[in-house]
Amino acid sequence: MIKAAHLLIYSDDAEATRAFLRDVLGWPFVVEPGSVPDWPIFRVGPSELGVHPTRSEWEGKAWSGPRHHSISLMTDDVQAEKAALEAKGAEFSGEITDMGFGLTVMMKIPGADDIMLYQPTHPEAYSLPS
Repeated sequence: MIKAAHLLIYSDDAEATRAFLRDVLGWPFVVEPGSVPDWPIFRVGPSELGVHPTRSEWEGKAWSGPRHHSISLMTDDVQAEKAALEAKGAEFSGEITDMGFGLTVMMKIPGADDIMLYQPTHPEAYSLPS
């Protein structure tokens, strides 16, 4: 039985990325025993998985993109969460945008690629019973 998903962020500055997740996002963590320096593994809370096509049509326009994986963080109020994270030092790329599936903004992650912060407008699956 699969019990959880393990997400990975590959970073050019792992210590800065880990500090951001620990200090700005406030995620609890355990430390990999025997690791030097400490190698935290963060609890990220409930999760859900969506599968998006690499080719489709939207509003009459064809588009395509490469296969890849993406991390998004969900919130009930993207504007309030963005402001709270900015007060703790987080930076964002651009403004909050309505993408149809939710209100989104990209959060800069030190040493790594941006992560989407979004307020979904779709039904949420993370709280479904097992």
